[in-house]
Amino acid sequence: MPELPEVETVKQTLNALIMGKRIERVTVTLPRIIQRPLEIEQFCVALAGHTIQQVERRGKFLRILLDGLVLVSHLRMEGRYGVYEANEPVEKHTHVIFHFEDGTELRYKDVRQFGTMHLFKSGDDLTMAPLHKLGIEPLSEQFTVEAFAAAMRKRRSAIKPVLLNQHIVVGIGNIYVDEALSRAHIHPLRPADKLTDEEYARLHQEIVQTLQEAIHAGGSSIKSYVNGQGEMGMFQHQFKMYGRQGEPCHDCGTIIEKTVVGGRGTHFCPRCQTV
Repeated sequence: MPELPEVETVKQTLNALIMGKRIERVTVTLPRIIQRPLEIEQFCVALAGHTIQQVERRGKFLRILLDGLVLVSHLRMEGRYGVYEANEPVEKHTHVIFHFEDGTELRYKDVRQFGTMHLFKSGDDLTMAPLHKLGIEPLSEQFTVEAFAAAMRKRRSAIKPVLLNQHIVVGIGNIYVDEALSRAHIHPLRPADKLTDEEYARLHQEIVQTLQEAIHAGGSSIKSYVNGQGEMGMFQHQFKMYGRQGEPCHDCGTIIEKTVVGGRGTHFCPRCQTV
């Protein structure tokens, strides 16, 4: 599933491609993608004639801001957006098409069909599901060491599932939790409330640094992720831990192990990251 760096990269490319475009009409061929409103005709009619002002991100969600409306989109496992000329062939598994007045189209393709779209009046999206209970943004000014440590000290669970909890800190998924914990030399099974002040500070720093580096590299293309221009991310070539089980740790040479924590495959170095 695309995590914060991948969604941020899609946001940036879509801003370059569709900002200022006016929607002429919308075509939906897979109704279950549209979660709000449930009437597909109502969704299509509501969007017609509106202009895209900007694309923002909240956690792993895209917020497509229009004049008076907000479209909240989650890519889930394999959703992707692309901009095409109207006369270009429509690829298989393309489920939603936003036809623009300038003759181009924003197409949403989703092989797994797990993606979702919710349409709101401006301002309502942040107070209603699916965005209303999301936690702090890890690249925001509010994500201070003090705020992070305070949130962690309230949780007795292992640190990894706590970091994956989108109600606490948003946008960090399995890949970047493994990477940040390895860089901070913290075992994924350490209780979140038992870290030292120095460890909270170090982990906070590594979360921010890892996410920033991943965004700079365009995200990580593990399966089918590409940005809004069809380009792959490159951060997977910088992984220190994720997906490297059986290989030597870059820091100490110990063989990286893989286990399951909180139901998720987890990579760690048994020497650098002790319980």
